[in-house]
Amino acid sequence: MNTTEQYKQNKHPLDVIDDVYDYAEEGLSFDAIEERAGGGEWERLKWAGMYAQKQEGFFMIRTKVPGGYLSPEQAEVIGECAEDYAVAPEEYGGTEQNELWGDAYVDITTRQDIQKHWIRVEDVPEMWERYDEVGLTTVQGCGDSARNVLGCPAAGLDDHECFDAQPVVDAVSDFFTENREYANLPRKFKLTITGCAHDCAQSQINDVGLVPAKKELGGEHLYGFHARVGGGLSDGPRMASQLDVFVRPEDAVEFTRAVAQTFKELGDRNNRGVCRMRYLVEQMGPEKFEEAVRDRCTVKLPSAGTDMTVGYQGDHVGVRDQKQDGLKYVGFNVIAGRMGGDEFAEAARAAKEYGTENASVRLATDQNFLVTHIPEENVDDLLAEPFAQEYQPDPGPFSRGAVGCTGNEFCNYAIIETKKRTKRWARELDERIDVPDDIEAIRMHMSGCSASCAQPQIADIGFRGETVKLDDEDSPNDEGDNIVEGMDFGLGGSLGADNEFLDWVESAVPAHAVIPALEQLFDAYADDREDGEKFHAWCRRVDNERLRSLMQGADAPVAGGVAHGD
Repeated sequence: MNTTEQYKQNKHPLDVIDDVYDYAEEGLSFDAIEERAGGGEWERLKWAGMYAQKQEGFFMIRTKVPGGYLSPEQAEVIGECAEDYAVAPEEYGGTEQNELWGDAYVDITTRQDIQKHWIRVEDVPEMWERYDEVGLTTVQGCGDSARNVLGCPAAGLDDHECFDAQPVVDAVSDFFTENREYANLPRKFKLTITGCAHDCAQSQINDVGLVPAKKELGGEHLYGFHARVGGGLSDGPRMASQLDVFVRPEDAVEFTRAVAQTFKELGDRNNRGVCRMRYLVEQMGPEKFEEAVRDRCTVKLPSAGTDMTVGYQGDHVGVRDQKQDGLKYVGFNVIAGRMGGDEFAEAARAAKEYGTENASVRLATDQNFLVTHIPEENVDDLLAEPFAQEYQPDPGPFSRGAVGCTGNEFCNYAIIETKKRTKRWARELDERIDVPDDIEAIRMHMSGCSASCAQPQIADIGFRGETVKLDDEDSPNDEGDNIVEGMDFGLGGSLGADNEFLDWVESAVPAHAVIPALEQLFDAYADDREDGEKFHAWCRRVDNERLRSLMQGADAPVAGGVAHGD
């Protein structure tokens, strides 16, 4: 049994939530909390949605947003809580610690969560009280249990939707949240549920993905779900396997419970490196895994029907028509997902001012957000709001596709800085590189380590953080410092009908060499591109040796770096 598993067996992880109130009331320091609770408390705090930052005494706290759906009131509270609690102290730079975002910001994640930094334990109960008033929670935002349930951020809005699955998302989320029986799984358990034909909720890379399907049963033509299981990224990425089942919407809670039960009973609890459910599916095979799920499911699962998924979209940026007459939703572009808490609260207030009574704020898996139910005549006023000037819905292709993880600013695992770099690079690349007019987005994802929080394996261009040792003559500064931040450089990933993980074409590339290398690649892409060919498809068609040679022809050195990290 691994160390984390021992901590979970010694004390049920959900018990830590009550303890947080005690720690806050007594104003305990980190050392005092560890002395009081013993080993493993920092691991258990994840079930409260809290990660200890690398800056001792502070937490990141993660808010779950099932399906990415927020009422304006909920979004406003999130933004206001960031303004009140997510404030860096003066010794860490205070309001000047981040020149791109200032202080008191929120991060929209690739799992439709909201993260806030610089949280003190003594402020958590008051934040939770404000959350309770509007129906928000941080419980099981992290930890080895069911995480936030993903969904299409345009659920109920788009014509390409087979049916609105947001009620199913909510039901499954409600079942697992604070459910002690399924809150101590071998490892994190990630679910996605969508009625959208474009699979923007990324079923192919989740532990469980329910996607729209139809089937004739008892003379009726029914809509429901097909099930995909065992997808995931990080080390050992795997595309999900489809099971031969048809899941009625009313049976989705029981089906996902049966999958969790299978994982709970049969999953590996000894080696955390292979504890994720995708390893169990791979080991058993999809057919045996399906049999195990059927054995544990209390409802009948018919065989699969007709799949309704037609591709992958994953992007809702822009002013778009809703299927409700006269209404629009607006997808705002937030490069790397970070924006001021005051700006997020402004967006929520704008949704109330310019939208109908059904207006909402929706979080997308590409770290952007939507404001919905805007009458056509109000769109210009919404776009004139101060927050909208920074997050306009008509960005350049690199800004539109840029995703970045937390990075080494706060994360103990990250090797490189990511958020600032992602934003600066995206804007610089939009200025320096001409992308064909029919390409709306170039998906550039940057992870600070191999954990894949920014999902680099499914990007057109993916980066994974490294430190790099250069020859002295290649040092980018006058001091001759030859240990620099760098990254593994991957090309050609995508989800959808042509799903494929990218190839890590070059390793240990110095950060200062990346933009010149991308210029070389896109010059060649412009010359070689076949009719309508997307960048990721071109990268697959061109062999890696040529891609490397193009990158090495850039002004700055690409090859020759030596990885200096783990």
